[in-house]
Amino acid sequence: MAGELEDAPRSIYKSEIWTHFGFYSKDGGRDKSHAICKMCLSKVKYCGNTTNLRAHVARHHQDVEVKGKQATSSSQLTLEQVTSAKFASSSPRAAKITHSVIYYMCKDMRPLSTVEGDGFRFNVNTLEPRYTIPSRQHFIDVALPRLYKEEKTTVLDELRFAERVALTCDAWTSRSTESYVTVTAHHIDEWKISSHVLQTRPMYDSHTGENITALLREVVDEWGLRAKEPVVVTDNAPNMAVAARLAEMDHIKCFAHSLNLASQKALKLPAVARLLGRIRRVTGFFRRSTTASHQLQLITDVITRWNSSYDMTERFLEQQPAIVAALLSNEADITCAEEVLKALKAMKDATKVMSEEGMPTLSVIAPLHAKLVMETEENSEDSQTVKDIKAAIAQDLSKRHANDETLYMTSAVDPQFKNLPFLPEEKQRLIYSRLTDAIVTEKQKHSVKDQPAPSPEPESQPIPDMPPVKRPRASCALADLLGSTFPTQKNDTETKSDQEAAEDEVKMFRMESPLPLNGDPLNWWMEHEGAYPHIATVARRFLCVPGTSVSAERVFSTAGDIVTAKRSVLKAEHVDQLVFLQKNLKRKQ
Repeated sequence: MAGELEDAPRSIYKSEIWTHFGFYSKDGGRDKSHAICKMCLSKVKYCGNTTNLRAHVARHHQDVEVKGKQATSSSQLTLEQVTSAKFASSSPRAAKITHSVIYYMCKDMRPLSTVEGDGFRFNVNTLEPRYTIPSRQHFIDVALPRLYKEEKTTVLDELRFAERVALTCDAWTSRSTESYVTVTAHHIDEWKISSHVLQTRPMYDSHTGENITALLREVVDEWGLRAKEPVVVTDNAPNMAVAARLAEMDHIKCFAHSLNLASQKALKLPAVARLLGRIRRVTGFFRRSTTASHQLQLITDVITRWNSSYDMTERFLEQQPAIVAALLSNEADITCAEEVLKALKAMKDATKVMSEEGMPTLSVIAPLHAKLVMETEENSEDSQTVKDIKAAIAQDLSKRHANDETLYMTSAVDPQFKNLPFLPEEKQRLIYSRLTDAIVTEKQKHSVKDQPAPSPEPESQPIPDMPPVKRPRASCALADLLGSTFPTQKNDTETKSDQEAAEDEVKMFRMESPLPLNGDPLNWWMEHEGAYPHIATVARRFLCVPGTSVSAERVFSTAGDIVTAKRSVLKAEHVDQLVFLQKNLKRKQ
């Protein structure tokens, strides 16, 4: 007869299934041949495992849920718990994702409030459910300053090894009518132009030369540029010239700005201004009327885009002759428009060269200036309008960039323009003489840097016995016979002065074939630096200077995408950091 039903000891039988089963007692022990179901008192064959027991519950007690075997330790996590556990904020994986998020917002100019958007959070949670997005304040106070500090250290390291640094400087106004000044830096690194935006600082005071001088000095001190002999490139504004002079920096006037000023002089001539006024009224009508603009495109199949006075006039004349004749009052206006385009064509091409993304160096200014001056010479076939335009341009250009030896020196070390064909022979000789002097100066400067410091005199000690020195033979029969015919070249080279060595190197450099105008002068120097090492040193100092401040002005569009209408209350510190990071960040593989 069966004994009393006893629970299975949980210290031995740990599975949850034993909460529903036990054993009958038998002769002071337990009958383990069968397990007894506590819910229906059925006997279930027990073979040392819980397979039969689970099958019984699944077949006869479907409403009972039985979990798996108990964990051997309360600290052990299940697979589901492991895959759904959130990263700690200090974990390397979470830190890497946070870095990628702030990188994305800086590089793609997204507002820092992006991290609060539902769409962004859903996207990040889908990609990595274990990552908890930090708050917006964390990105503002921690992530952004940390990334800025890291990138600033990288830029400082690059500038530390630069031989010379050129700065470009320009001012702009944000949507919130706050004035900023942006400074960019350029130097040659392994014969490649390396450019960085250094800082964008608010300018609360008036833009006087003294106030801009203080800002330039702050830049030089903060970025360690005092020993780099910085040169600054700005527009032609008088306050910028005063600032460069007070800051004791070489000043280069932006050639693109000079071209614009000269062109504006020509466009303000009465005949040209009257023509442009008529064309603007016509184009303004088509801009205001979508129906008229659509009909014009259907007739002419030409997109009506007018980005400047030159482009506007050129595109206007691209319309069908009948359309142009109908839109303008008389034939004289059409002739005048054609003459304006012809007279300004060289200025248009020069502006395009100076505005290229590749940032033209200073060496191109002198050849372009000489070419434009030559293009403005009067021709007997020119109409009065063309003569007036040429005279206005020539008068303005003659006041800028004329007889500038810095520009000529830069062209002399550029393999494209090294022959200086735009200068008279006497001026060429003077520039090459200046180049020779610059080589000697640089060589002496480097020899002083490389000279080791004098070591302290050793204490007097007794001089040991030295073996007798062998004296050279007083004469040599072969040298006596053939010495004049076969002189020793090595001795001649050793006796050359720095001046003579520099002259020889310049002479050999001038004999080289000029680099084609579609070539890259920096690549040429990378290949020929070994042949002309001393000229290369001078070239590195001059060719790092851009011929225009367009690179600083391009920051305006970037800043406009950062300081938007929705972000017009950004702090000046954050504007500086965001512009700096957007321009300088490079993706690390």
